Amino acid sequence: MTDHRLVADAMPLPREGGYERLLPPHSGNVTGAAEPRHARKTLHVAYLINQYPKASHAFIRREIQALERQGVRVDRISLRGWDAPLVDPADVLERQKTRFVLKEGMLRLLGATISTALSRPRQFAAALRDTISFSRKEQRSLPYHLAYFAEACVILGWLSRSGATHLHAHFGTNSAEIAFLVRTLGGPPYSFTVHGPEEFDRGPSLRLDKKVRKAKFVAAISSYGRSQLFRAAAQDDWKKIKVIHCGLDTDFHRDAPAEPSLTQRFVCVGRLCEQKGQLVLLDAFQKIIQRHPNCELVLAGGGEMRAALEQRAHALGIEKRVRITGEISSTQVREELLAARALVLPSFQEGLPVVIMEAMALRRPVISTYVAGIPELVEDGKSGWLVPAGSVDDLVGAMEACLASSDVDLERMGARGHARATQRHAIDTEAAKLAALFSGSDEKVVA
Repeated sequence: MTDHRLVADAMPLPREGGYERLLPPHSGNVTGAAEPRHARKTLHVAYLINQYPKASHAFIRREIQALERQGVRVDRISLRGWDAPLVDPADVLERQKTRFVLKEGMLRLLGATISTALSRPRQFAAALRDTISFSRKEQRSLPYHLAYFAEACVILGWLSRSGATHLHAHFGTNSAEIAFLVRTLGGPPYSFTVHGPEEFDRGPSLRLDKKVRKAKFVAAISSYGRSQLFRAAAQDDWKKIKVIHCGLDTDFHRDAPAEPSLTQRFVCVGRLCEQKGQLVLLDAFQKIIQRHPNCELVLAGGGEMRAALEQRAHALGIEKRVRITGEISSTQVREELLAARALVLPSFQEGLPVVIMEAMALRRPVISTYVAGIPELVEDGKSGWLVPAGSVDDLVGAMEACLASSDVDLERMGARGHARATQRHAIDTEAAKLAALFSGSDEKVVA
């Protein structure tokens, strides 16, 4: 029985030339094609993410939806995640709108790769050379990069048939490499957003310099992130690197009470992993409950360190005062933040955690560390407390200060944080900057 989807993906692409030659006549990108006036104004982009939708990628969903509110057509492309469990109803809806590269298996990848090799041999050879180049310094061996190459061939065909004129990847890892290869194969211009810290830790092996050089632009989510890209990229390419913040929907913080929560409960929201510093937080909390026996700690999130954290809490004798939720939805994150006196996030390394801006938008003080982009948002003593990463004693001191703060002080901190987060991280404002960059009209983008 013929698999018509495989046949469609294996259909020969137009032969070598500019990407405009790959586009269908209705896309508004073929020179001389007659089209309605409104079609020329419609910006059509595709988003590429390694796994989408995902609980920890709600900020990408918000970004896509904000672009769509501004009239941008957005195709969702994910490498995997079609069968991953989801806890957020909004993510369930997003999955229905997402196309998954690996869902149909190896035959589809093979068909698209053969089709691209036959129809665009020179560009195919150039992309294959780039693939080998990417593999030389990377942690992952050549077979992984050849898989990225095949995925790029599939995506090239999808984009040529959809008419998308720009490809945007989130994260500077394999998704950015695939976007690079799609462009080398003759696909549309691309850009990518770097979040950190993985990209910063692996910068040289990820060949960020090469990815930045070919990109139309690169978005960093903080000034710190931009500085790390400056380290990786050639100076002539610095002008391409823009700061585009992750954004918040007004629905998330609308109707949030102005009054502080006076409960003796702290919440830490984030993946349960070594970089978030939850083990240090447990050590600090053990000291806190010696003086405040009614205090509670909620670790909201899932991850590979859950068992280690449960064991550590038991060893410290605090397991009855610590609750680990597992993965939760955006609505549940909001509920946990509102029920807490403050957010505590003692990270060792970061980009700029979205949950910090969420807590501040909900008028909750933040206790965090002087790392990466966090001090750009959290003002020590004004909207929360900042401590040196890894210092249990300093973390205890900040938590004690929070518990000792009056309702007036907590309300003042909450108001300051709310104003700062909502001003700097308004999703519609940040999406407008992205749309301007996608279209090549970046007057709105100052950074």
